[in-house]
Amino acid sequence: MNALEVAIRRKAYRQDGREVTALTDLVFAVPAGQLACIVGPSGCGKTTLLSIVAGLDRAFEGSVRGPAAAGRLGMVFQTPRLMPWLSVRENVRLALEPPPRQEGRAEELLREMQLGALLDAYPAQLSGGQQRRVALARAFVRDPDLLLLDEPFQSLDAPTAQHLRELLLALWARRRPAILFVTHDLREALSLGDRVLFLSAGPGRVVLDLPLDLPRPRGPESAAVEALRRRLLESYPDLLRGLASVSAAESAA
Repeated sequence: MNALEVAIRRKAYRQDGREVTALTDLVFAVPAGQLACIVGPSGCGKTTLLSIVAGLDRAFEGSVRGPAAAGRLGMVFQTPRLMPWLSVRENVRLALEPPPRQEGRAEELLREMQLGALLDAYPAQLSGGQQRRVALARAFVRDPDLLLLDEPFQSLDAPTAQHLRELLLALWARRRPAILFVTHDLREALSLGDRVLFLSAGPGRVVLDLPLDLPRPRGPESAAVEALRRRLLESYPDLLRGLASVSAAESAA
């Protein structure tokens, strides 16, 4: 069973008085429980795609079938988007629908995220990594069928980002939502995904659908990930040009 089915014939918008096509002939499905990563160069329409899947943008040609209408959708953005006047527990409780508010559910999940000592803290009192953990907890608290993540760990230092990837994978392994994870970092995609969908430069479309059978756990710096990254670079140099973790020298080779 698929948690998500996408068939976008065309998505365009107006910019500086002209029409720009962001996505075209973009077709794929994500089975229930799968962690699928989307990678592509800047401007290829990754964030536009997530907005369409989330139901935030309906001005496109085609169809998207997923759990958004039923409310079983979670999202994590490039920034945590926490309410600064609410405590950590209150920010997570926002995602719970009353009545009832599933008493204790937010606190249980925050403790899983190693934030039990900060339940009554406010976002301004948290580090960047802690804020991202709160955002993850808010996304998972409703046990979504589909979770959308838009470069959620960008701008974090490498150890903090890796810690959050491990927390994400632990939550996913226990709860098994389908995940659509957008990143411009090839190593991150190869270390997290069951599958990687590569988008072309804009207008974005799927040009490579790569299933991954590397054993878990696999970090972004692991030998298996690095070996696969280099094989992909040799086979698809033009496709990978411009992605993070692909150096200018490698792109030019």
